[in-house]
Amino acid sequence: MKTIKGPALFLAQFCGDEAPFNTLENIAKWAGDLGYKGVQIPSWDKRIFDLERAANDLDYCKQVQDTLAKNGLQITELSTHLQGQLVAVHPVYDEMFDAFAPPEVHNNPDARQKWAVEQMMFAAKASKNLGLTAHATFSGALAWPFVYPWPQRPAGLVEEAFKELANRWKPILDAFDKAGVDVCYEIHPGEDLHDGATFERFLAAVDNHPRCHILYDPSHLILQQLDYIAFLEKYKDRIKLFHVKDAEFNATAEQGVYGGYEGWVERAGRFRSLGDGQIDFKRIFSILTANDFDGWAVIEWECCLKHPEAGAEEGVKFVNEHIIRVTEKAFDDFAGGQTDAQRNRRILGLGGK
Repeated sequence: MKTIKGPALFLAQFCGDEAPFNTLENIAKWAGDLGYKGVQIPSWDKRIFDLERAANDLDYCKQVQDTLAKNGLQITELSTHLQGQLVAVHPVYDEMFDAFAPPEVHNNPDARQKWAVEQMMFAAKASKNLGLTAHATFSGALAWPFVYPWPQRPAGLVEEAFKELANRWKPILDAFDKAGVDVCYEIHPGEDLHDGATFERFLAAVDNHPRCHILYDPSHLILQQLDYIAFLEKYKDRIKLFHVKDAEFNATAEQGVYGGYEGWVERAGRFRSLGDGQIDFKRIFSILTANDFDGWAVIEWECCLKHPEAGAEEGVKFVNEHIIRVTEKAFDDFAGGQTDAQRNRRILGLGGK
């Protein structure tokens, strides 16, 4: 067994134009002073990180690492959630998802998709240059508008969607394989990979690619009413990343998992700061540890009530209290003895001298 590394913080929800969130140096000092040991870096935010430069400039990568190290931090992974989303976009979302891409590819879905793939290729190279072994992303979605259809889906629609999704991702997965980096898809509503069944469908479509893995975030599972504990065991060989994020689901007479188009505060399912929701993190950390999870506990703060800085501060203590320092010996070793085959046979009544 291995002791889970952490605490770490996903910086996406904290980057901004005001100090200390406006530069890598400033945000690293802030996170380090709170007690974080790692950061997951959003690769689309040039205020703190230049993805294309990291893919082509080893000196820049060393500069990034040194900036973090002087604040007691290291990079856990890079994230391409926004770029990964744009690898596959159903036309109904074109206008909204243009905001995730640079202006020069707006109103041009083909150019936007090519830009997204190029970004993913940069991410493979950058991850290698930074000595990383895993990467966080979204799958994008072609079939999501038909997740609960009326009228019924035409036969073969889902199969065609996943065939195309796999065709788009296979070259990217191959590039990450060449770089020695796992691609970990966050299982998330809005993505074609939003539960275990859809991940399995995609995994089969990419021929069980050795770099196709899962970013486990229980908050997205409980809001769908999945068994997020059983998920850990079923997919333990594919779970390579872990977002520590809390949530709660309280069904009402008016709402279930779809939320009634209400705002986050009014929904039956809500994201909460760590310890304020319903996720059983004691069991999660125990199972991940027993399953020999070799990764980081990365806090992703999203809460409809609590201030993000309060969530970040409280999260350090929460994760530190849940990380299990693994034992190097069994608790009853003191009562054991050396192996003695003849003695064992006598104890079993099988004879022996």
